[in-house]
Amino acid sequence: MQRTSQPWFFVLLVTLAIAISYFDRQALPVAISAVERTIPISDAQFALLQAAFLTTYALLYAGGGKLLDVIGTRIGFAISMAWWSLACALHGFAHSLILLVAARLLLGMGEGAAFPAATRVIAEWLPATRRATAMGIINAGTAVGSVAAPPLIGVILLAGSWRYVFFFAGALGLAWALAWLWIYHSPAEPAGPSITATVAIPWLSLVSSTKVMGMVTAKFLSDAAWFFCLFWLPKYLYDARGYDIKHVSYFAWIPYAASGLGSFLGGWFSSYLLRRGNSLNFSRKLALGLSAALMPAVILVPHVPVSLALALFSVAFFGQQSWSGLIMTLPTDIFPLSSVGSVAGLIGFGGAIGGAIFNLIAGQLLTRGAGYGIVFAIVGSLHAVAFAILLLTSGVLQAPGSNILPERGKLVSI
Repeated sequence: MQRTSQPWFFVLLVTLAIAISYFDRQALPVAISAVERTIPISDAQFALLQAAFLTTYALLYAGGGKLLDVIGTRIGFAISMAWWSLACALHGFAHSLILLVAARLLLGMGEGAAFPAATRVIAEWLPATRRATAMGIINAGTAVGSVAAPPLIGVILLAGSWRYVFFFAGALGLAWALAWLWIYHSPAEPAGPSITATVAIPWLSLVSSTKVMGMVTAKFLSDAAWFFCLFWLPKYLYDARGYDIKHVSYFAWIPYAASGLGSFLGGWFSSYLLRRGNSLNFSRKLALGLSAALMPAVILVPHVPVSLALALFSVAFFGQQSWSGLIMTLPTDIFPLSSVGSVAGLIGFGGAIGGAIFNLIAGQLLTRGAGYGIVFAIVGSLHAVAFAILLLTSGVLQAPGSNILPERGKLVSI
């Protein structure tokens, strides 16, 4: 019973960590209306704040993944959580835009190792037939944090200063880091084939791999769309739809709840296909394609009543987080454990850089009067392009034992 239940307990613990990370990164966007009363922030400056977070998030996503492969999941994840929790609390001490930018930079540095750590936990404890489900559950943590953010932050804002939001979030993360150090341990033997624990792939070989770079590019495009929606949804409701803090608290959680459902169902569906005897290649790609097909719904958002706009956001968020969980499962499927953190880090790096660049572009477009219609038209098309690139570059997805061979420290067939 311990062998079967313990992995899922660790999955739930990681899900809680991801929920905290998304609560932390959403704290500023949700509280922005209150923050602006103390620190004036334009659309372009708001975009700069998100780009600051995403830039260091990207760099530490890649570097943090490699670090986790070296120092291990237990210590690496605890350091990451403690760092970003202190950085989140630092927001509460800011009295100028410069200090907010510094806090966002430090927050991104800490959160960069979160998903690489999650992929390592899955690769260590679960077989391939369960990994997409597990990643779907973990990725649903993004929704838990995002759903909790609007109402909980709204309560804190109505009860006191916006600074308390960041102090609360920082304390929550530090408590988790201590619990993780006390509870987590790696299994005596990995859940996958023995090759996944022994074969090492040089980092430069991963960077030069067409398959890896295809995943990185796909994540670059899809996360450009996702991070815009994630960070700008509350501001869009404030600016374009006339919502106040109470309205955002009441309604802004709905699309994030849909994203959590998408995370779980996307992973479950792909695992179901695999357990039914379908190939890994078919099971992952079909689920990814169906997920990408839902994202264009966001194109219609500026042209419909606000109630229908929230429904369209929900459809798009469902598809995006189904996609996100599946693409972050791929490293656990086709790479050895010794390289899972590195590959996941590179993929996440691409996603965060895409988010940073597009946030700056969107900020400039909106500042110069382009309007949300043009921005949402771009956002709604990116997943289709990302899926096409993934199909062209990924080849046939296979387990590590069948498509990776050590030969002079280089990749042979990837």
